[in-house]
Amino acid sequence: MTPEQLSALVRSVVAAAVERGTLAVAVPDDVVVERPRNPEHGDYATTVALKLAKQAGRPPREVAELLAADLREQPGVERVDVAGPGFLNVTFTSGALGQIAVDAVTAGEAYGRTDAFAGLKVNLEFVSANPTGPVTLGSTRWAAVGDALGRLLTATGAQVSREYYFNDAGSQIDRFARSLMAAAAGRPVPEDGYAGDYVADIGAQVVAAEPGVLDLPEDQQQERFRVRGVELMFAEIKTSLADFGVVFDTYFSEATLHASGALDKAIGTLRERGHVYEADGATWLRTTTFGDDKDRPLVKSDGDYTYFAADCAYYQDKRSRGFDRVVI
Repeated sequence: MTPEQLSALVRSVVAAAVERGTLAVAVPDDVVVERPRNPEHGDYATTVALKLAKQAGRPPREVAELLAADLREQPGVERVDVAGPGFLNVTFTSGALGQIAVDAVTAGEAYGRTDAFAGLKVNLEFVSANPTGPVTLGSTRWAAVGDALGRLLTATGAQVSREYYFNDAGSQIDRFARSLMAAAAGRPVPEDGYAGDYVADIGAQVVAAEPGVLDLPEDQQQERFRVRGVELMFAEIKTSLADFGVVFDTYFSEATLHASGALDKAIGTLRERGHVYEADGATWLRTTTFGDDKDRPLVKSDGDYTYFAADCAYYQDKRSRGFDRVVI
């Protein structure tokens, strides 16, 4: 017996009591069942009696005892205990527990699938680590969590688009490019730069692909190391994730948002709605209106956009693509 089946069973017991006239309540649309913290308290527990007691005008334990008596007669139920103020602790028979395994084997890959979210378009963004270094253990953890969530949503009928947002614009990419340049030229790591064998390896790959790159003027040199370095680093990230069993439908570049003017458009939309103001030479988003502890800058006093501005543009882009739900 699954939690879903137990929920339906408890609801049917409530409905039967209402029909007999032994319980005067509205039959709930759904009954929540949960695993008890202590396994000695049964396989599952429900607080349905506590929730119905006020409506019934009776003590919670009295309602619980009434429901427990009926539940004990149901197939697959070995024991029902009334605990505390009116909790119902349910223990299944071994046969009912074993049936879950039988059902899973019989159904195969179809087991557990439903159409609860059929037709729902979901954008699921996860990992989204910057392309300035290899995949870390922390990113791998989020890869596992995100991929599992994607599989669960797909199993419920949702149309899931798995997306990786990579930050290929901004100061950290400049530092990465300068670090590659230094490694390729045999110079020390720049202040606030990136160090490691992978930096030297990618720097060497850039030079191998573009032999004359170190002879270019510094600004052109940095641009080539930026473009080629990010490309090589991100290819390594993709390979690592694929080896881990995680593949994305979309790889979204932050740089495309800057190039298309999406940040100005997003800020303009927020300004039209009264959520943007100017202070201290910067442009701010009034996030405290929505429960934030402080307002967030969109454009700094030096005219540079903040990461938050790019995030706003990215979110607006997601919504424009017709997703019903956006999971970040």
